[in-house]
Amino acid sequence: MLDRIAPIVDFQSELAGLFRLDGKVAFMPGGYGGIGEAIAWNLAMAGATVVIGGRSANKADALAGQLSDAGYRAAGIAVDCGDVQAIREAVETIWKDHGRIDILLNCVGKQREEMLGEVTEEAFEDVFRINLKAAMFLGQSVAAKQIAAGEGGKQIHLLSVRSRLGLRDRGYSAYCATKGGLVMLVKQHAMELAPHGINVNGIAPTFIYTEQIRHVMENEEFRRSLHERIPLGRIGEPKDIAGAGLFLSAPASDFITGQILYVDGGITASQ
Repeated sequence: MLDRIAPIVDFQSELAGLFRLDGKVAFMPGGYGGIGEAIAWNLAMAGATVVIGGRSANKADALAGQLSDAGYRAAGIAVDCGDVQAIREAVETIWKDHGRIDILLNCVGKQREEMLGEVTEEAFEDVFRINLKAAMFLGQSVAAKQIAAGEGGKQIHLLSVRSRLGLRDRGYSAYCATKGGLVMLVKQHAMELAPHGINVNGIAPTFIYTEQIRHVMENEEFRRSLHERIPLGRIGEPKDIAGAGLFLSAPASDFITGQILYVDGGITASQ
């Protein structure tokens, strides 16, 4: 019987930086929303320079200002992710200003609710343009820079449990279709970028308690029905998604690609 010699591993050294992002630059389109803001703080606290992007330059700059005032590195940039040329120009600007883009964390998303019999071509194309087309060209534009730099990178897209589950009695055709399509976009981009050491993954939350849905969550009956549906018995919070965002941005996830992390309290495990 041959002796098996275990490799000598310095775990203290190997594990020390698993969740650190020192020296990294993260581009976060849509990053000033409730979920994006929590992720932005978490990445900045882990050492990254966070570039917040969105249609509102004022909102992007405001969040960047809060991060900077707290002692972290951040900047804001105006970008309409429904415009492919605007995406490309924003990526070029970030590259010029910061010299690198290590992480893309795409928080852009849109819903226009219409029941099946009432879906309009204009509304469907609008949701497609923001939820799927923008992800395609954000990924492409950032990948070009990451490949050129030759240092690998991370790309993470924010999805939803609606990428896997339909919703009864609601008009979610465009939203579910585009989020479902984004699952396969993540997987395909992961395969094409793996040879370059670039990881591509997705985060798919259920309802997350943010200011955006406060009016819905204040409905006692609705909130109770959600608690009953979610196996862990509570609504998700922004910090739950912030943890997933840091994990998939950090070295801790270097051997994970093409995956969707469902942060949903167990909903997709039970339905």
